[in-house]
Amino acid sequence: MTESSVQPAGSVQPALWPAPHAKGAVQATVAVPGSKSVTNRGLVLAALAAEPGWLRRPLRSRDTLLMADALRAMGVGIEETVSSSSAATTGGMGSGPEPTGTGEAWRVIPSGLHGPAAVDVGNAGTVMRFLPPVATLADGTVRFDGDPRSYERPLHSVIHALRALGARIDDDNRGALPLTVHGGGALDGGPVEIDASASSQFVSALLLSGARFNQGVEVRHVGAVLPSLPHIRMTVDMLRGVGAQVDEPETGGEPNVWRVSPSALLGRDLTVEPDLSNAQPFLAAALVTGGRVTVPDWPERTTQPGDALREIFTEMGGSCEFSVTAGGSSLTFTGTGRIRGIDVDLSEVGELTPGVAAVAALADSPSTLRGVAHLRLHETDRLAALTKEINGLGGDVTETADGLHIRPRPLRGGVFHTYDDHRMATAGAIIGLVVDGVEIENVGTTAKTLPDFPRMWADMLAGSGA
Repeated sequence: MTESSVQPAGSVQPALWPAPHAKGAVQATVAVPGSKSVTNRGLVLAALAAEPGWLRRPLRSRDTLLMADALRAMGVGIEETVSSSSAATTGGMGSGPEPTGTGEAWRVIPSGLHGPAAVDVGNAGTVMRFLPPVATLADGTVRFDGDPRSYERPLHSVIHALRALGARIDDDNRGALPLTVHGGGALDGGPVEIDASASSQFVSALLLSGARFNQGVEVRHVGAVLPSLPHIRMTVDMLRGVGAQVDEPETGGEPNVWRVSPSALLGRDLTVEPDLSNAQPFLAAALVTGGRVTVPDWPERTTQPGDALREIFTEMGGSCEFSVTAGGSSLTFTGTGRIRGIDVDLSEVGELTPGVAAVAALADSPSTLRGVAHLRLHETDRLAALTKEINGLGGDVTETADGLHIRPRPLRGGVFHTYDDHRMATAGAIIGLVVDGVEIENVGTTAKTLPDFPRMWADMLAGSGA
């Protein structure tokens, strides 16, 4: 699977993409594709359910196609349809719920998981961490491999936890990819301690499959501060949505302990929310140009970390209006022409750091971004990458122990390298709106979670949205 395989026909991106320069205030409505985090969690839960289910409006990007292909390799049926009527004609495979409304949907038909199977994780954290627990339930071996960068991303906590729960895994003692899971068709489960200070995905990985373990699972985090808690809340919320019983700290349970009881999971009809983190560059465009951008279908209630953008970008100088009509809910963000620096703890919403840093580099006062030391282990070392690339355009960014300190300086054009990191690419595009001559290296990496970003960006600037 390559990034180009999820690019629309005729959309091959040049090595250097001239970031469009805004001629004035952006005025647009931008329909943001579905959430990667929700889509991939939904695929895993549907694959482990006792009956077929549906994912409506799924994100179709490199990360989600890698997840779907991996589950197919282990025997799960995943059928893509374009409307409820066409979905209905694919029946005869179970009594799961029919989708409502129209639009693209994926029908997921669970089956006996099996190997031998080969899984390409690409550089997708959700695939490399969520699927080894699933593979322990397969009958046979499942081999995991991926992009070169995936070998450098931490996986040791998941591997050690699964071994403690009774799994057999060969990784040559690397604590990282590549690895082979020798599935036995079941896993005992039970209590396990885990250090998830490097990634909340370690906790989510065990919880998502926990209901299918013979004893369920009790996950106890024993490390330093746990980052990205909203993603664990998302996992818990989605587990409960398919009938799992989950005890968690926020509902009166022990601090840093999550329990999932053994049970069957229900097939359901899940409509995937827009990816609010991927809305960030478009809202940032309104902020840095003094414009106005509306994102339709912004949910009234959500566990997505991207919802924090409303507060963060308002503090940085904009204003937002949330509206609910008969046609649905939407968020409109308006820039005021002024960008203020910010001192903010992003530990729960670390994925927003690149976009916040890009806006902060254009502000009228310094910013300090804290609580994100774990970003050094993401798609790239995001703290080092942001420092190098913003400074390469004339900025003044320094790394701290757990974040960045950004002192605004007049920026100039130049090449903004992405390090195959989708959020680095969108950060560079934000800067390019107000700094002429910025060129983004490998903008096609945005296909990881936001297919056809260059077209969406151009449509936004044309005032037509996406």
